[in-house]
Amino acid sequence: MLNSKLLQTVNSSHHGSSSSSVFLLNKSSFLSSPSHHGSSSSIPLRPWSIYGRKISGGRLKTMSNNIRASAEISTTTSTEKFVKVKGIVTTRLTIAGALSHLGLNRALDDLTDLAKRTLLIELVSSELDPKSGEEKEPIKDFAQWIGQQGEQVSYECEFEVPEDFGEIGAVLVENQHHKEMFLKDIVFNGFPNGPLHINCESWVHSKFNNRDKRIFFSNKSYLPSETPVGLQKLREIELARLRGDGQGERNQYERIYDYDVYNDLGNPDKTDELARPVLGGPDHPYPRRCRTGRPPTKKDPRSESLSNDFYVPRDEAFSEVKQLTFQFKTLDSVLGALIPQIETRLVDENQGFPYFTAIDSLYNEGIHMKKVAKEGWFNKGLLPRLVKAVANEANELLLFETPELLDRDKFAWLKDEEFSRQTLAGLNPCSIQLVKDWPLKSELDPEIYAPQDSLITTELVERQIRGIMTVQEAMKKKRLFKLDYHDLFLPYVNKVRELPGTTLYGSRTLFFLDEDGTLKPIAIELTRPRNGDKPYWREVFTPSRCNATSCWLWKLAKAHVTSHDSGYHQLYSHWLRTHCATEPYIIAANRRLSGMHPIYRLLFPHFRYTMEINALARQKLINAAGIIESAFSPGKYSIDMSSAIYGKEWRFDQEALPADLIRRGLAVEDPTADHGLKLIIEDYPYANDGLVLYDALKEWVSFYVNHYYPKLEDVESDTELQAWWTEVRTKGHEDKKDEPWWPVLKNQDDLIGILTTIMWVTSGQHAAVNFGQYHYAGYIPNRPTTARTNMPVEDPTDEEYKSFLTRPESTLLDCFPTQVQATTVMAVLDVLSNHSPDEEYIGGELEPAWAEDPQIKAAFERFQGDLKKLEGIIDGRNADFNLKNRAGAGVVPYELLKPYSEHGVTGMGVPNSISI
Repeated sequence: MLNSKLLQTVNSSHHGSSSSSVFLLNKSSFLSSPSHHGSSSSIPLRPWSIYGRKISGGRLKTMSNNIRASAEISTTTSTEKFVKVKGIVTTRLTIAGALSHLGLNRALDDLTDLAKRTLLIELVSSELDPKSGEEKEPIKDFAQWIGQQGEQVSYECEFEVPEDFGEIGAVLVENQHHKEMFLKDIVFNGFPNGPLHINCESWVHSKFNNRDKRIFFSNKSYLPSETPVGLQKLREIELARLRGDGQGERNQYERIYDYDVYNDLGNPDKTDELARPVLGGPDHPYPRRCRTGRPPTKKDPRSESLSNDFYVPRDEAFSEVKQLTFQFKTLDSVLGALIPQIETRLVDENQGFPYFTAIDSLYNEGIHMKKVAKEGWFNKGLLPRLVKAVANEANELLLFETPELLDRDKFAWLKDEEFSRQTLAGLNPCSIQLVKDWPLKSELDPEIYAPQDSLITTELVERQIRGIMTVQEAMKKKRLFKLDYHDLFLPYVNKVRELPGTTLYGSRTLFFLDEDGTLKPIAIELTRPRNGDKPYWREVFTPSRCNATSCWLWKLAKAHVTSHDSGYHQLYSHWLRTHCATEPYIIAANRRLSGMHPIYRLLFPHFRYTMEINALARQKLINAAGIIESAFSPGKYSIDMSSAIYGKEWRFDQEALPADLIRRGLAVEDPTADHGLKLIIEDYPYANDGLVLYDALKEWVSFYVNHYYPKLEDVESDTELQAWWTEVRTKGHEDKKDEPWWPVLKNQDDLIGILTTIMWVTSGQHAAVNFGQYHYAGYIPNRPTTARTNMPVEDPTDEEYKSFLTRPESTLLDCFPTQVQATTVMAVLDVLSNHSPDEEYIGGELEPAWAEDPQIKAAFERFQGDLKKLEGIIDGRNADFNLKNRAGAGVVPYELLKPYSEHGVTGMGVPNSISI
C-alpha cells in the first residue's frame, strides 16, 4: 500500500504551517549513495541526520513534516548534507480570469500572495525509503510571486534536498488561490547535473474546488514495468483520478475522462421537431464521446439536456490566451453573431440567387449589415476576415474573399474536367473508387427501393468512350471509376423529400481514365425509390456537346451529385472519420496511459484541442437545426445518415492511407514500387503526397516504438498499453467491438501500424479534407451543399418543363442553396479553412519529453527533415505540367499536404491535431 503520509499529502489539502521557530528531531532513514550517471536530475547521496532546511536571508522553509523552522535553527552538528535547489514556477496569465477575479476572492488571493503561499510545491522521490520500504515523504515549499513578463507570471520556491533523497520523479502542486491557474512549467536549478525541467502545460484547480494535489511527472518517460518504485503508486493514483467514478455531472475545472453516447444533439424540450435519435447502440452505431453527466431532458429520458457550456476535461479546452488568437472563438462569433445578421439582412430565407452576378457580388460588393453590438468576442479583435468596417459607423460590410478556384478560373466549375479532377485533388478525394464488378448493381431490396441493375449499360458506356475499347477491356485495364452514393442515400430519399425546400436522390457517377491520366465523366444515374403507390423513378444523364437540353440536364445532374458529395464529405470523410472517430482514442489514452508513458507522450501532440472543437460541433454544427442540418444534404437526417455510413463502412484497419487506397481499388501492393504500392491512377495528388507524409510518419513512429520496446515481448507485457487498446475497441468504438478486423496488439509492428494510423488521421487526413474548404466550396456553384429542386424531367408539370426550356439558368440557380444557406456556409467554411497564428504544425516543435533522450531527439529531427523534403517534392510536382490533375492553366495546385503554412486561409499546412 501507499505510504499513508504520502497518500495524505497527495489527496488532502495542506493546512498551513506555523511560522514560529520549531526544532525538528533527528530522523534516520536514508539511502546510501548510488551511482547517478546518465540522469540529469539525479542527486549524489550522502548521509545526513536532520531534515532542517536553511534559507539565506532568514527566509522560512517548509519542513518535510509540514513544519517551518527559522534559518538560524538549522546550524546543527548534523553530518547530513543537502543540496540547495531553487525552483522557478511559470504560469500563464489568463485574460478571463483577470477580468472575473474581483471582489472577495480577489482580496483573499492577494492576501495569499502577500503571505508568500500562492502555490505549494512538493518534490517526490523516485525511490523508496530503504528502512520502511515506503515512499519517502515529499519535500515542500510555498512558491511566492517574483514577477511578470508579458503573459507569464513567475513564482519562486527553495528547497534543501538531502543528498540521499534520490532522483526527483514527480512534483505535487496545490493552488492556494480561489481561481484556477495555468501552469506552464517548473525549472529547478542547483542540482549537480544541471537544471531539472518539468513540463506542465496544464490547468491547476483551486484547492477550494478540489483538495487533491495535482501530480506532474518529470519529463523522463517510463513503461509501466520500468516505473521507479517511488512513483508506482502515484502513477496508479493519477490514472484512477482521470477515470473518475462515472457518477454525477462534471464540473468545468475537472479532468475526468469517461464515455457516453451522442444523446445531446437534439433539443426535444424545445420542440418535438428538434428531437433526435441517440447515436450509439445497436440501432444507431456510433463512436463514443466524452461523458458530461448532464441531467436528462424532460420529454426524453434517453436524451441529455443542453447547457451553455459543454464539459470537456479541463486540459482539453483551449487556454484563454490561445482563444484570443485561435479561430475557435471566431467560429463561435460567426455562429452566434454573424449568421443571425445574415438571416436578418436576407429577409426571405427561401430566396435563391436570381442571377449568377448576384453570387459574384458577394466578392466585390458584399452585404451591408448593422454593426454588431460591442459586447462579446465578436468585436474584440476576433472578426472573421470577411467582415469589413465601412465608413458609416452604423454598418459593417460582409465581403467575402474570392476563393482560389474562382480567382484562377471563373468558369472552372462548369468544366467536366474540373468536376473529375476534384475527385482526385479536391476537397473530398476519399470517395472515388475503382469499378470492380460489372454491371453496376444495388444491394438494396428491389421490392422496397428500385431495380438493382443500373441503367448505365455496356452499350451506353461504349458509346460515351467512342469505341476506344470495350467495357471488358476497360475493366481489365482498370480504367473505370465511380462515385457511388446510390445505396447510402436511397433509404433517406423519401424522408428528406418531406422536408421543405430540399430534395434527394440516390446517385452513381461513372468515370473513364483517359490516356493522359485524367478522369472523364461518362454518366450520372439518379434514382428516386418507391414511395407507397408512387413508383420509382430513375434516369441516366450524359455529357452532351450538341444538344442544348441534354447539356443543361447534365449540368443539373452534376449539381445534384456534387451536393451528395458535399454531404458525404462533411458527415463522413470530415466529421466522422477524423473528428468523431478520434475522440475515443483520446479518452482511452487519458484513462489508461500514464502521463509518463512514452506512447502517451508520442500521441499527445496529435490530440490537442480535438475534444474542445468536437464539443463546439455538438453545440453548433452537427446538432439539431445546426449548420449541417440547415444547409447540407440530407437535412435533419444528416447525423442519422452518418451513423448508417459508420456502421456500413468504417473499419479501423482501413483508416491508414495505404489500406484505404487498396480498399477503394486505387492501389495494389507492389514491393518494387515507391511506398510498396502501385497507384492505379498515377497522377492522384492526394495519394501521391499523402503516401510521402504517411511514410515519414511511419518511419518516425517505428524508431520511437523500437526504442522503447526493444524486445519482442515488451509490447504484449505493457499493461497500460494493452488496457488502452482494449478500451479503444470495447468502449470507444463499442458498437464494433466484436468485429474480426481489429488489429491485434502483440508486437512492435502491430503497435507501429496502430499509432501511424491514428497520427495520420489526426494530421494528414484531416488537413486534406479541411483546409481546402473555402478554396473549393467558397463558390457555391462549384460545390453546392444541398439541392433544393428535382430534376426538371422527373414527373414535371407542363409549366415546370416550359420554365426549364425557357430559362434553364434559373432552374439551375433554383437548385442551388438559398442565399441564406450559401452565405452561412461560406462564412463558416472561411473560418474552418483558416490557420490560427499559433498553429502547431506537424514536425514543428520538439516535445520536452523527447528532448530528454538524445536518440529520440535525433529521430525527430530526421522526421523534420523528411517533412522539409516533402515541401520541395510538392512544389516540384505542382510545377510539372505533365501532371494535369495538379498543374495547368487556371488549375488550383495541390498543396493541402504541404506540412507548413502561414496563418490564414492558405490551402496548405498540416497541423498535428484536429483543432478546427
